[in-house]
Amino acid sequence: MKEPGHRTKTGREQKRSMLGELFKKYKDIIAYGIFGILTTIVNIIVYWAAAHLLHLDTVPATVIAWIAAVLAAYLTNRKIVFHSEASGRREILQEILRFFAARLATGIFDWVFMYVTVDRLGWNDVAMKVIANIVVIISNYVLSKLVVFRRKNKDDK
Repeated sequence: MKEPGHRTKTGREQKRSMLGELFKKYKDIIAYGIFGILTTIVNIIVYWAAAHLLHLDTVPATVIAWIAAVLAAYLTNRKIVFHSEASGRREILQEILRFFAARLATGIFDWVFMYVTVDRLGWNDVAMKVIANIVVIISNYVLSKLVVFRRKNKDDK
């Protein structure tokens, strides 16, 4: 029996409510995905410009693209995605070092992958760049969540 003044949600309202709950539950992953896409676009555009406009070789163009992408990623990930609570110079410096170390690890994968697939195997450079970035985005999320921006426990000091 319905309470007076209480109405049942329509199908549309139920869908909105369900979408709202999913968004709350996965908001960090959604934000990471959005900024990951934007960072990937930065990486690919900078790579293309360095390789095709500046006529740099594959590896130097990839390194330049990586640096631009890492800077863009740090600026968005620190507060917007992972809600960093680091404060004070030492804590922030440690966070930055962890971030760049994690990105360097995935950057090395990117560089080696591009060198092998493009320079050695002769595959399409932009297609290989897209594939490399898919692997890099997933790896970066896991490293950021578990290593770089990990939340402090009450016991951690």
